[in-house]
Amino acid sequence: MKGLLTVNGGSSSLKCAVFDVQQQEAVLQYRFKLGNILGNARMQVTDNEGNILFSNGLSLDDIPREGRHQACLQTVIHWLQTQHPETELIAMGHRVVHGGEKYSAPMLVDEEKLLDLAAFNPLAPLHQPYNLKLIDACHTLAPALPQVACFDTMFHVGQPAVERYYALPRELTEAGIHRYGFHGLSYEFIVRRLKELNILKSRTIICHLGAGASMCGTLEGESQSSSMGFSAVDGLPMGNRTGNIDPGVLLYLQRHYHMDADALENLLYKQSGWFGVSGGISGDMLELHQADHPHAEEAIDMFAYRAALEIGRLAAALGGLDQIVFTGGVGENDANVRERIMKRCGWLGLIYDDQDNQAGALQISSRQSRVTVNVIPTDEEMMIATHILECLETD
Repeated sequence: MKGLLTVNGGSSSLKCAVFDVQQQEAVLQYRFKLGNILGNARMQVTDNEGNILFSNGLSLDDIPREGRHQACLQTVIHWLQTQHPETELIAMGHRVVHGGEKYSAPMLVDEEKLLDLAAFNPLAPLHQPYNLKLIDACHTLAPALPQVACFDTMFHVGQPAVERYYALPRELTEAGIHRYGFHGLSYEFIVRRLKELNILKSRTIICHLGAGASMCGTLEGESQSSSMGFSAVDGLPMGNRTGNIDPGVLLYLQRHYHMDADALENLLYKQSGWFGVSGGISGDMLELHQADHPHAEEAIDMFAYRAALEIGRLAAALGGLDQIVFTGGVGENDANVRERIMKRCGWLGLIYDDQDNQAGALQISSRQSRVTVNVIPTDEEMMIATHILECLETD
């Protein structure tokens, strides 16, 4: 079997998938989820039907934190080699959060480009460094295999200037300080899936909701506006990230709490969001639901409220709204959060079907609704695999 390996690394997690190449199409074979790799790590392997093939803890205590992503990647490759030695990997593909101005399409990565991409580490400190470490690790483990980088920013490159630019001096804008938008691989997959199902509507808002959350307004499948901006901390309140915040708050914290850049970064990216609002209960939505605590309830309701506000903003950018799509871990699986958001969108003519929402049906809006609402699982790994094949064909 000629196989492709996709690598999707977060700050404390690693998701991989193996695809078989059949008639120039990627066909899923296995998924790997490695979570909490900086703590009590666990690994789960499933087949293409979701059946669990392996689930167990991983002993990483003797491995330095900076080496654990590579160790997990080695574990994935070792499992594949021992359990399915007939699989011959021919290329690897990686989710890279930030491509900046320079990189707006999937590309083969060499050492020079890897150094270029490191310049964007400050713009996505929770993800970019780990993305690049994993590419470097793959170079070490399989130096002969092509490595393809796929950028979360590339879906948004065509947004109009009025959306992308801040009201800053023009020389700063021209230096690259403007809105980029993220979660592009997820949005790209959802648009392709809507087209396959023949249900893509002209003015569509895609809600990628999870511990990392954002929204994107699309016009005929093209990105027009998004909730995230210059960095992945912008927009909706997330698991541990603030989302939108008055810049004056940051100045106040610097002057009156004597916070330096590192302290502010830690506050914005790791101590805020659902975790901060809940008083430290959790940055995990399921745990917040289970907590039965008023602070946890406030965090959930704030998220739904801000999400509904963002839908209103994106609808204005699109000149109206025909369709909403929920995706991501929370968007796909949390009927309660979807209901809270949809209740606040009745002014748009949205009427939801409670039974279909609870069931997570493909369409959860009623027939009387002016806005169609769908729930569609995203698949960033499939999108990466598709881009690998495209790069290999053109190389």
